[in-house]
Amino acid sequence: MKKTLKVTDILALGFMTFAFFLGAGNIIFPPQAGQQAGEHLIPAMLGFLSTGVSLPLIAIIAVALAGGWKGLTRDLPSKVATLLAVLIFIVIGPAFAAPRAGLVAYEMGVKPFIADAGQLSLTIFSIVFFAIALFLSRSRGNLVDLVGKFLTPILFIALVALAVAVVVNPQDAIEAAKGDYVDMPFLKGFVEGYNTLDAVAALLFGMVIVDAVRSKGITDEVATRKYLICAGLIAAAGLAFVYISLFYLGATSGVIAGSAANGGDILAIYVAALFGPAGQMILSLIVLLACLTTVVGLLTACSEYFSSLTKWSYEKWVTLLAVICCVVANVGLNQLITISLPALFALYPIAMALVMLTFIRRWLPNPVLSYRVVMIVALSFSLIDAAKVAGFDVSAFRIIPLFDYGMAWLLPTAIALVITCVIGGKVAQQARQTA
Repeated sequence: MKKTLKVTDILALGFMTFAFFLGAGNIIFPPQAGQQAGEHLIPAMLGFLSTGVSLPLIAIIAVALAGGWKGLTRDLPSKVATLLAVLIFIVIGPAFAAPRAGLVAYEMGVKPFIADAGQLSLTIFSIVFFAIALFLSRSRGNLVDLVGKFLTPILFIALVALAVAVVVNPQDAIEAAKGDYVDMPFLKGFVEGYNTLDAVAALLFGMVIVDAVRSKGITDEVATRKYLICAGLIAAAGLAFVYISLFYLGATSGVIAGSAANGGDILAIYVAALFGPAGQMILSLIVLLACLTTVVGLLTACSEYFSSLTKWSYEKWVTLLAVICCVVANVGLNQLITISLPALFALYPIAMALVMLTFIRRWLPNPVLSYRVVMIVALSFSLIDAAKVAGFDVSAFRIIPLFDYGMAWLLPTAIALVITCVIGGKVAQQARQTA
């Protein structure tokens, strides 16, 4: 008799997935995007939801259909697939995403309550924060219970309270759009969604979710795939709810938070206006829980993968990575974001190309040819976007369509796919005629 999960277990699995995705970027970027989008709120929000919600969901489904990372990259050389996974894990783990989550937790959740906050307070907080994340990450078999049934419901209740308050009592009228949101709100929102890192993380969180399902006694591949997709749908619904409410919050913050330096400041000012002195406590709870659950997911995913490549155990890796994250977190939030943006622009197109290929693989005449050429083209042109973000002069490539929008990779990648399909089809036809 096949074992099945109860409805409560499925919901807990979905909440756990939602909590893993909902981290620092998901909280600090939508308010600022909403404020700048202003009257163009809807198209900007739809663009952001495309990369911040739709792509992670599609990536989770791709992982489910492919049966994991090995299935996703089976048509690539094994060493290339491993190198790609290692680079993604480093970026979403110890090099950027996990330390960023710790920094946002400090900046928004703890620093406002410290009179003379300085480097020492950040260091102490980092040690405590990542020690807690390490403790939770070491309990792999209990992740669904720890995160999905306990931490996430508290987080979600706080988010619902904030969303209802924003809709019932908006602080300002929606103003005119600013910057790139005036002429290209959808595309600007689409590119801003890169900052969440969710589409890249989804490729790797899928492995953690599969392990969580199997820890409940589910061994059937079809059932595992079904529960993975269910978890992705629940997480996507939760993320969409959060983004829509935070975009609206930002759009109605033009007067009270017009001079705010970033989305975190916008959110803090707005919550204080809504709830008064208690507002900071509510915001601190939201930020601390969101960042903590994301770090737990990232540490778990990275440690499981690295332990599969080396002789080091999962426990050793998770401890090492937690220490590295703690050290990197002391660099400072603005510096970390500046340094990491080029990596995001380089990795996101690769992740999107890989997901796209996974869905159409069965119709490709020569999957090996298509995967290798398309991935090379996506990487090559994504490096142009990354170089532009890093401040290099790449104006010579301005003739490429969508260059100004940070999407120079899109059309060349699509063309590469069409060409490989044509060539692969002709090769397959010649092979049949020869046979």
